[in-house]
Amino acid sequence: MPGRPVRLTAAAVVAALEGAALAAWGIGMVVLGIVGNPDSPQQAEAGGLTVLALAAMPLAAAYGLWRARRWSRGPVLIIQLVALPVAWTMIQAGGGLIAAGSALGAAALTELVLLVHPAATEALGIGRPAEE
Repeated sequence: MPGRPVRLTAAAVVAALEGAALAAWGIGMVVLGIVGNPDSPQQAEAGGLTVLALAAMPLAAAYGLWRARRWSRGPVLIIQLVALPVAWTMIQAGGGLIAAGSALGAAALTELVLLVHPAATEALGIGRPAEE
């Protein structure tokens, strides 16, 4: 889309990466349930399918941001506000989750900053243009 602000493009990319990460996690859970040796294959498969379904929201919203659709901002903002406490909990758990939680927190904060910027809100038709 010509004239799309860089911040809106970046927000779409971050949302797409989050959705892709969720999709990869969901696929991994399903595969583990099918070919792995989890305690409960049914729970692993159901959990994986649930995560795959959840991945659809940031992926759809990323598409909406890419196309500068007004509706896409709300779901992405909600996802980021939910991701922040999840990231904090992961960091507090320690071990390998510190890096994952830090990455999630950084992505969520970045996305929030990108989406509240006046150039992004104006491109989505939410903000009003500055008076000249």
